[in-house]
Amino acid sequence: MKKVIIVTGASSGIGKATALQLIQEGHTVYGLARRVENMQDLIKAGGNAMSMDVTQHDQVKAVIANIQKKEDRVDVLVNNAGFAIWGAVEDVSYEDAKRQFEVNIFGLAEVTKAVLPTMRDQKSGTIINISSIGGKIYSPLGAWYHATKHALEGWSDCLRLEVEKFGIDVVIVEPGAIRTEFGDVMNDNFSRSKNGAYSDLAHLITAAVEDTYSPGKSSPPAVIAEVISKAVKVNKPKTRYAAGKMAAQTLFFRKWFSDRFFDRTIIRMMGNAAKSA
Repeated sequence: MKKVIIVTGASSGIGKATALQLIQEGHTVYGLARRVENMQDLIKAGGNAMSMDVTQHDQVKAVIANIQKKEDRVDVLVNNAGFAIWGAVEDVSYEDAKRQFEVNIFGLAEVTKAVLPTMRDQKSGTIINISSIGGKIYSPLGAWYHATKHALEGWSDCLRLEVEKFGIDVVIVEPGAIRTEFGDVMNDNFSRSKNGAYSDLAHLITAAVEDTYSPGKSSPPAVIAEVISKAVKVNKPKTRYAAGKMAAQTLFFRKWFSDRFFDRTIIRMMGNAAKSA
């Protein structure tokens, strides 16, 4: 069945791969991102591209209203827009931490709120929130990013209970290590802590990230696009999907072992990755 689908953060990585796959499968797809010039391939493939910053709430309402007016329905929302701030808690400014939440939580919430009235009226819809295995685990220098993803997990669970009676499904996707701009952005961000009290951790994690996101050690964005496509197709999707390199193993360790054991494991894994970088 052809569906009207909105994908945020569609200018690169998982968002772009997802939008292109869903277009190829015959759906009406709207890719939304700040960098509309980077979504021309979506248009060439038969999709739509619109400029939108999720932190500009008036803009969010206007763009979503425009789509709803044109299509008269919204079947699927893929909340993919997001970014990561890295650095020790002590080194990240309030402004940067606030920006992290504005994009990853509050912006996502505004887009969701904008489509919910239509989905309630049509008594159907699927909201797919791109979280991360980072929403279940943690790592040093990632406190603000992990905080948003942990929040997104709980937020999504609450939303699922609220909208179930309207025929709306809420799905959480938890990617592992995926080859996107994410790894490069992580290492750029570590500069906050490379010359201070946490420099040893910053240098260790920089090397570990370079190894983790090197060719052959991470999954392509298409892996997550395929999972999202599956959630779109089925009548009753799962509440959570985890996919990509290290996703299943990492979540297994987090679920079944103690905090202290996981603490040691995550540091050891980073040390091993740094040595092989």
